[in-house]
Amino acid sequence: MDPRPLALVTGASRGIGAAAARALALTHDLLLGGRDAVALESLAAELGGARAWPVELTDDGSVAAAVAGLDLPRLDVLVHSAGVGLLGTIEETEPETWRRQFEVNVVAVAGLTRLLLPALRAARGDVVLVNSGSGLTARAGWGSYAASKFALRAFADALRAEEPDLRVTSVHPGRVDTDMQRAVVAHEGGEYDGSRFLRPESVAAAIVTAVAATDDAHVPEIVIRPR
Repeated sequence: MDPRPLALVTGASRGIGAAAARALALTHDLLLGGRDAVALESLAAELGGARAWPVELTDDGSVAAAVAGLDLPRLDVLVHSAGVGLLGTIEETEPETWRRQFEVNVVAVAGLTRLLLPALRAARGDVVLVNSGSGLTARAGWGSYAASKFALRAFADALRAEEPDLRVTSVHPGRVDTDMQRAVVAHEGGEYDGSRFLRPESVAAAIVTAVAATDDAHVPEIVIRPR
């Protein structure tokens, strides 16, 4: 009996990443990437065929060692869900915030993908990047975050062009009911009402749609908004 396909999901300890892991667990074995080892172990225990893969994605040496330790002959799906959303106007945003935002949202994504390319090529796999509506439109007060998400979209476009055997999908959700969204609403001075936003499970369903597409089909971009 052939083994089930393997998916690696970053940011899997909570929010969209955890929802994507739960959705993919129906059809895939899972590697659950993230920093919170306790939360990852808890989710792995909940899901059959899953194991925690705790790693600090902005530490190049740790990532390289962690990937080498996997010794993967193939990887069918890579979902990049880890990210940060640090808001502020251009005037009030320090250079360190720009660096942090790009380090997590772009550089770490590129670095991990690069290391996993041999395994992805072997599987003719899927790379799914959880982007944002801010990766399509920049608004006041969202400059450094939007810039990082525009860069993430450019990375996806370049990867798609360079690796024709891979399917590369950018997912652009609107506001999602997550801890990150609570911080955004607090920053804006509003009252939080999660019912106004997308559920993480709705974004996870869009990710599964891209991964489950028939072999002749490639879904390069999905835009999903709250009703």
